[in-house]
Amino acid sequence: MAKAAIKDESTNGSFSLDEKDLKILRVLQRNARATVKEIADKVHLSTTPVHERIKRMEESGVIRQYATLLDHSKVKKGLMVICYVSLKQHNRNAGERFIKSIQEMHEVIECYNISGEFDFMLKVVEENMDAYYDFHVNKLSQAENIGHVQSVFVMGVIKQTHVLIH
Repeated sequence: MAKAAIKDESTNGSFSLDEKDLKILRVLQRNARATVKEIADKVHLSTTPVHERIKRMEESGVIRQYATLLDHSKVKKGLMVICYVSLKQHNRNAGERFIKSIQEMHEVIECYNISGEFDFMLKVVEENMDAYYDFHVNKLSQAENIGHVQSVFVMGVIKQTHVLIH
């Protein structure tokens, strides 16, 4: 049986997934609302082992959460902006304060600590340009320790997926 070593951040160890686990994950990535019975039928196991495997993957952190993906434009969040942010100071406290402020901004749906010219990359969604301007001027630019912000406006989404296991 093929195994994949997946890093389990809760214990800093590795968590071993076999082929059945990977099949379960494939089904859940396509439809997180699939019932245990539906999953069991697709991976050729009975419901009890499927339930136990899912529970084990949830408890170990392999499955972090279940989410509903929305069409941004249909919930009035049709403007997507990638913001590159550099900080003035690069010490632990300054970085932690910036991260805390970003976590409180609901417009920011993703934030990555990156290497290179900038320190962070933010994915921001807003209703329109006026709303983004208000966010940029009254929230993001007011965050402590901001050095430079560069905004890149997404003109179209070519590929967007949440699928990790193929």
